[in-house]
Amino acid sequence: MAEAERIIGTPDTPEAAGAGPEPSEEHTGQPASGESSGADAPAADPAERPRGRRRVAVLFSVAAVAYVLDLVSKMIVVAKLEHHEPIEIIGDWLRFEAIRNAGAAFGFGEAFTVIFTVIAAAVIVVIARLARKLYSLPWAIALGLLLGGALGNLTDRIFRSPGVFEGAVVDFIAPKHFAVFNLADSAIVCGGILIVLLSFKGLDPDGTVHKD
Repeated sequence: MAEAERIIGTPDTPEAAGAGPEPSEEHTGQPASGESSGADAPAADPAERPRGRRRVAVLFSVAAVAYVLDLVSKMIVVAKLEHHEPIEIIGDWLRFEAIRNAGAAFGFGEAFTVIFTVIAAAVIVVIARLARKLYSLPWAIALGLLLGGALGNLTDRIFRSPGVFEGAVVDFIAPKHFAVFNLADSAIVCGGILIVLLSFKGLDPDGTVHKD
């Protein structure tokens, strides 16, 4: 009986009875059965984006604090200490003394003021580029210290005498038997030390850890 129905074409399924194939996406505008729409495509982990934004916020917050502290301290030094006798903080081991420094950190390289200005600007650009793939909190703090310190000294280079990009940086922290420096220099050194430690630990700015 089944063989006879097959031969004469008796419909025994909905498709054979004229129901036709299931409408495709071409005719209905909707994805066919078993197909996934573009909205269902896998996306990047949504938790990574907020975490990255938080790390960038930490970087710029640390940079802002370091920059403001350096700027305010220099303003006070210029207004209250410049052209005055040094102030002893811990006997003759530590004192505050206003110095105009045309060189790099700690008074090195006074003949290369413009070069140091360009280097500081380049450091700021590199840090801004690294911020796009920053997922590590320690790296955010380290780069924030570098950024704040670089901005602090770069502000002096641009706006202080004798001229734009040749300005002398205000230094005032004078330990005994050591070069005079400022808070921007301290931030740069602390940030650099932290970066070295993170590199030894194998921690990258994107949060990955390399183990030998």
